[in-house]
Amino acid sequence: MYKKILVPVALDQRPNTGKALDVAMALKDEGAQVVAVHVMEPIPGYVAHYLPEEQLREGREAARAALIGEIGGIKGVKAELISGSAGQAIVDYAEAHDFDCIVIASHKPGLTDYFLGSTAARVVRHAKCSVHVVR
Repeated sequence: MYKKILVPVALDQRPNTGKALDVAMALKDEGAQVVAVHVMEPIPGYVAHYLPEEQLREGREAARAALIGEIGGIKGVKAELISGSAGQAIVDYAEAHDFDCIVIASHKPGLTDYFLGSTAARVVRHAKCSVHVVR
C-alpha cells in the first residue's frame, strides 16, 4: 500500500509504539522502507553552553539505543534521530524525505490537549501525506 512509512516514537510515552509499528508493517508494500524516528528537543543555547560536549553526545547515543530497543529488532525498520519541535520536525522530515505515510501513536486526549494540541494532532493537520493515528 505504501512505499515509505514514517513511525514517530516518543521514548517518554511508549504504550502504543508496538501498535504503531505493527500497523506500519501491515500497510507497507513489498520492499517498502519503514523508518522509526525520535525527535530530540533542542537544548537552549544558554544551557548547552555549560554542558560538556561529551554529555551531549552520550545523551544522543542513549536516545539512539533506546529507539533501537523500542523497535525491538523488527527486520527492515531503520532508526533515525532528528531535532526540533516534535510536531513540526516530523512533518518537515516526512516532506523532505518523500514519505507517503506517517503512522503515529496517540494518547487519549486530556484537557490540555484541547488548548495546546498534541503532537499527533499537529501532524494530522499539517502533513502532506497520509497519516494513520493509532490509539
